[in-house]
Amino acid sequence: MISVLNTIDTGHEDMIHDAELDYYGLRLATCSSDNSVKIYDIKSGTQTLAADLKGHFGPVWQVAWAHPKFGNLLASCSYDRKVIIWKESGEWTKLYEYAGHESSVNSVAWAPAEYGLILACCSSDGSISTITYNQDGGNWDVKKIPGAHAIGVNSISWCPSLSADLNFDPLTNKEAPKRLVSGGCDNLIKIWKEQGDQWVEENRLEMHMDWVRDVAWAPSLGLQRSMIASCSQDKRVVIWSSDDNVSWTPIILNTFDDVVWSVSWSLTGNILAVSGGDNKVSLWRENADGQWLCISEVAKGLGQSPNEERSTL
Repeated sequence: MISVLNTIDTGHEDMIHDAELDYYGLRLATCSSDNSVKIYDIKSGTQTLAADLKGHFGPVWQVAWAHPKFGNLLASCSYDRKVIIWKESGEWTKLYEYAGHESSVNSVAWAPAEYGLILACCSSDGSISTITYNQDGGNWDVKKIPGAHAIGVNSISWCPSLSADLNFDPLTNKEAPKRLVSGGCDNLIKIWKEQGDQWVEENRLEMHMDWVRDVAWAPSLGLQRSMIASCSQDKRVVIWSSDDNVSWTPIILNTFDDVVWSVSWSLTGNILAVSGGDNKVSLWRENADGQWLCISEVAKGLGQSPNEERSTL
């Protein structure tokens, strides 16, 4: 069973679209339809507003913290077609602004730190961009995947640097290709692989019958298996698994009562959080027989346990 530890009054003046803890779990970033990004210090159960970032001119859909080895960096994306990278140097300021998309930018995700400082973003214009910091020149290099999904791209997630690439030494993995997974308004999930100086479509996964709203590549702790979770307006969550990152097997985790908006893995990659239009957050774990079971559920801010059958581990 899970319970609510703390409730934070963000002071946002409109709907909150995303909330992300930093690497150490000591700061919380939130973003809202009030066009702002806010950062809170949440040490010892208290909350202190550390920054109120104004720079977007439309609803801000998502925020993402970079690995702390690169300093205190936060990326945000908005309906205003922009991505902003914020940096804390005493105070929080705008480090870089990317305006290369022609429609709403819906998702941002930092690459595994082993690859360097790289940000991926995706847009309703159907394209995906990767933005790489060039340390020598002090500038940002952009690569684009045009026409990644018809109608638009809703979500993007990176493959861990340690994954199911059996041909590479898992201790170094330096030569393992970078991969991304994306979900779109064409009901498809696509896996992209970097080849040379461009990204190519390596695989397309078909199972959903409506827009794919979120995709999440599970963290890998050296296991020779990759897992991707996807959720859709078709009310379903699907778990895709692969031993080689080439051939993927889908399992329907559950069909919910309403649209499913978001999926998120625990740091160990063995528990999946699911949230949707039913105003519930549920946690799921795979048992020894390969079945995914609900282990806990939170509805309307109250910790709840599902029935005994669903919570059996």
